[in-house]
Amino acid sequence: MSDGQIKTILVAEDDPETRLILQQGLLRAGYRVVIAEDGEQALERFRESRPDLVLLDIDMPRLNGWEVLERLKSGWRSRRVPVIMVTGKTSDEDKIRGYELGVDYYVTKPFNIQRLLPIIRNLVSGVK
Repeated sequence: MSDGQIKTILVAEDDPETRLILQQGLLRAGYRVVIAEDGEQALERFRESRPDLVLLDIDMPRLNGWEVLERLKSGWRSRRVPVIMVTGKTSDEDKIRGYELGVDYYVTKPFNIQRLLPIIRNLVSGVK
């Protein structure tokens, strides 16, 4: 991290295996990781931790990723936080919907964490 400050990433993912892959990769890359296992928890963790970036699944219990994204993008502070969708939804319609709702990047599962890390690094440093 170029400014010397450890960046916080919120991982909102209900699948334990995917959550672990993301968490381990982010920790190894030097990020602080906050975990949410469903949409309601994602919003709670967002308010508590004020992350620098959100990795957001779509199919989650309580609130789905679309609902979480809409709430984040409607808040005056939270709308500035970059969001990357990490999801099994691969249709063009879902990707278009994601971009229309304000995601910065849309990644489909299965994904390669090593390919995701430079995208994360660029987004948290303000480079798009």
